[in-house]
Amino acid sequence: MAYLPIYLNSAILVLFRCDICLVGANRPPAPVNVTVTQLKANAATVSWDVPEGDIIIGYTISQQRQDGQMQRFIREVNTTNRACVLWDLDEDADYIIQVQSIGLYGESQASKRIHFRTLKETDRFPSNSSNQDDPTVQGIKNRQLQTGEMIIIVVVLIMWAAVIVLFCRQYDIIKDNDSNNNKEKAKPSSEHSTPERPTGGLLRSKKAPSINIIEV
Repeated sequence: MAYLPIYLNSAILVLFRCDICLVGANRPPAPVNVTVTQLKANAATVSWDVPEGDIIIGYTISQQRQDGQMQRFIREVNTTNRACVLWDLDEDADYIIQVQSIGLYGESQASKRIHFRTLKETDRFPSNSSNQDDPTVQGIKNRQLQTGEMIIIVVVLIMWAAVIVLFCRQYDIIKDNDSNNNKEKAKPSSEHSTPERPTGGLLRSKKAPSINIIEV
């Protein structure tokens, strides 16, 4: 009977180790393809993939500044999201993140450490080429191209309108000149000719010589 407690302790230890092994075997694998996109001065988007065949009910994100000044944990369950937006980041700062999947029997191992740097307030696009294919960046570029094309079209239309207005003014001037010339040609010739002097005129009457006869 003295050996009974020893046997019981041994059996409990074996069962406990078996439970640990079973739980470890059922833990989901670590997330893969962890990427950071849509970089801004105070925000960024983290996305990842999960191997198929495992039931995932949530995720945990470890966010830490590279200088060690701040560390934050984001945990969400009952979700199938494969992306998360990180808010309240410091501008022009280096961060390190890791993602863990949450399964029915616990959390997975942490993913690889991903480093990224937030933008400055004056920056408009991420400097890193890995984010050039991001849909948000592409959408902004497309909108800028469309805006530039619209500006060019508006400028061309204004130039054409100015040419048309100038042509109409020149046409009106030519038309007015032609009408003035026609009016001058249509005036009667009497207005331009000098008045004729009368040729007849009044003739002075000459008195007939008077003859006086005196009889003696």
